[in-house]
Order: sequence, then C-alpha cells, then structure tokens
Amino acid sequence: MAAKKISSFHPPQRVLMGPGPSNINPRVLAAMSLPVIGYMDPAFVDMMAELKTLLRYAFQTDNQLTYPISGPGSVGMESCFVNMVAPGDKVVVCRNGVFGGRMIENVERCKGTPIIVEGTWGEPVDPNAVEDALKKNPDARIVAFVHAETSTGCVSDAKTLAEVAHKHDCLTIVDAVTSLAGCPLKVKEWDLDAVYSASQKCLSCTPGLSPVTYSDRVIDYVTGRKDKVQSWFMDLNLILNYWGHTVRTYHHTAPINGLFALHEALLLLKEEGIENTWARHQRHYQALKAGFEAMGLKFLVKEEKDRLPQISTIMVPEGIDEAEVRSKLLSEFNVEIGAGLGPLAGKVWRFGLMGYTANSANVMLCLSALGSILSKMGYPVKVGEAEAAAHQSYANQHTSMAQKARSRS
Repeated sequence: MAAKKISSFHPPQRVLMGPGPSNINPRVLAAMSLPVIGYMDPAFVDMMAELKTLLRYAFQTDNQLTYPISGPGSVGMESCFVNMVAPGDKVVVCRNGVFGGRMIENVERCKGTPIIVEGTWGEPVDPNAVEDALKKNPDARIVAFVHAETSTGCVSDAKTLAEVAHKHDCLTIVDAVTSLAGCPLKVKEWDLDAVYSASQKCLSCTPGLSPVTYSDRVIDYVTGRKDKVQSWFMDLNLILNYWGHTVRTYHHTAPINGLFALHEALLLLKEEGIENTWARHQRHYQALKAGFEAMGLKFLVKEEKDRLPQISTIMVPEGIDEAEVRSKLLSEFNVEIGAGLGPLAGKVWRFGLMGYTANSANVMLCLSALGSILSKMGYPVKVGEAEAAAHQSYANQHTSMAQKARSRS
C-alpha cells in the first residue's frame, strides 16, 4: 500500500462559536508572522514590559507580578496551586462545574487537603456555603473557585467570595479563563489574590499562553516558603527574576511569536476600551438569546444575572440528536459549537461569542444555520423568526443606548 503523500497543511476556514478557541483578528495573525528575535534581545525585553502593562489593564490591577505563562490555561491553574499549596494545607474548593473539579485534582497532587463545596451545575457558587465550610475548617489557607464556569455558562460573584475568604484570613485562587475580557473582572477592586486565564478565548489570541496575576500577599507567601515549590518551571521564586524585575535572569525560551500575538491582542483590547468590550459581548449575547428564545430553546442557567454573555449553554430539545446537530453545523455551515461535558454530555450545546467572534454577522449565521438544521430534523422552527428576534434585539438596544446618550447630554 502506497504511503500517503504529506504536503503543507491548510486548515479549513471555520466560524468558531464553541467554548474556545475563538477566531483571531487579522492583526493578531499578522503579528504571529513577524520575524523571530532572541528572548534576551533588548527589543524583546521592552516588548515584555509592555505586555505586563497591557495585561494589568486587562485584569484591572496594578499587581507587579502580572505576566503570561508559557502554556495553556491549565498551566496557569497549576502554577497557582503548586506555588500556593504546600503539603498538608487545607484548601476550600468550590465545584459547580468541570473546572472546579480540576482545581480539586490540583490540590490533591500538591498533597493538600481539599474541602469541597459542592454546587449545582448551572448555578453560581453559594457564598453562604463557602462561609460554612470556612467556619468548620478555621485552619483553611485558601479558597479556590471558578469565576466563569466554561462547562455551564454560569458566572459566580467573585467579589463576594473573595470578601468571605479574606474575612477568614484565606488567600483566593480564581479561574478567569473564560471571563477575562468577556465580562467584568476587576482584580484590584475585588481584591483577588491569584487569577489565571487563557489567551484563546475572549482575548482572541493563539492558544498556548496563560495570563496570570498575583497579589503581593501571594508573593510574600511564596518567597517565604521553607520547602521547594514542587514545579521548577512554574516556581514564582524563579519567575520573579524573569518577568518581575528589570534585570532578567534566563529561565526558559519564551514562545516569542505567540507573545507578539498576545501583545497585539491586548493592544486591540486597549484600543476598544475594556468596558466597551464587555458591552459588546453583552450586546451580541442579547441578540443571540432573543433568537434562541424565538426557537423555543431553553438555557441551562435559569437566572439571567448568572449567565455568561460569552458562553450560552442551551438544553437540547427532546428527540434531537445533539451530536448530529453539531456535525451538520460544522460540515454544512463551517460553524463549530461545543458539546456538554461530564454529566451534561449529550444534554446541552455550548455556544461561544468570544472576542473577535462576537459580532452580529456570526450571531445571524448561527441562528440561520441552527434553525435550518433543526427544521429538517422535525423541530418546530418557523423560518426567519429567530433572525427577526435578533434584529429586533439589536434595534431595541440601539434605541436604548441613544436615549441614554441624550439623557447624559
């Protein structure tokens, strides 16, 4: 049998409307193709300094140690835990979806003791349940929770959870993988300690980088540890000399072109204005929601205030093959959406409107394509109703914004 000839790879053009990655702005793609330079080149060092400034803006913080880890969001998560959790430490971990479960796994691998606060999937973390867990475990050192749970599309009240943690002298570890640049995240105002995210979601950058930010409280703890951090690569004591100081000590070969891309993605965020970015995600979510509701589709997250604008988790109607719908969206319309994870597998679809993907053209394409497929599968959809509802949502929002502008003037 003749071997298949391998030639250059040319990926298909997709509209990425799943839980990540999102489509990438052409300016960011162009930045990735810039000439590579050395990681100790003065020009690269200058760019690293700008990256830290731009990331502080994205996180809304002035934390000194704010930088992108060379690895995906999972490495950002692990970095927080390996640095902050010593063997024997008690860590209160909130689980209301898949990624709270991964936090528990990290605590166990650090030989800590997880105190698990179980929540309902599709509902936010209950601050009262966290309070109860801390009262029962006064020796707990850390509270860990997911701000924006990607598996359910639910947002939790990070500010209140941090207040509860600090009242009991605990540090916080916060998963902001899906929230950064997609919905309000105010690290300084909410007094969050360790926060990690990812480059490929609402920042619309290439996958493989994890922005993180650490408070001075975290740095004081890590630099004062008597034992060695179990990971050499993620040890903040070493990273401080790579990202934290003006005189750099070699640590590892940075993903140079990926950092060029992240710099451009963050510059785009700064140019748009972070509050405008949050508003854009909300505006297009409202239109998408109106279309789903016109089709008679239901959200997993019941309360509007608890829903993420950048991830809509929709219940699969009875009698509909959820995998077939995803497959047809991809093969017939080049639209990718996400499946359910864990106990939600086969029960929900996850529609992402993240970063560069969050625009009216993609909202309309998604509703038209989904309606076409569902109609052919026997689901009662009236052609054009979802699109009309989305158009009406945009019109109503435009009128509302115009009225607010007039009242301010």
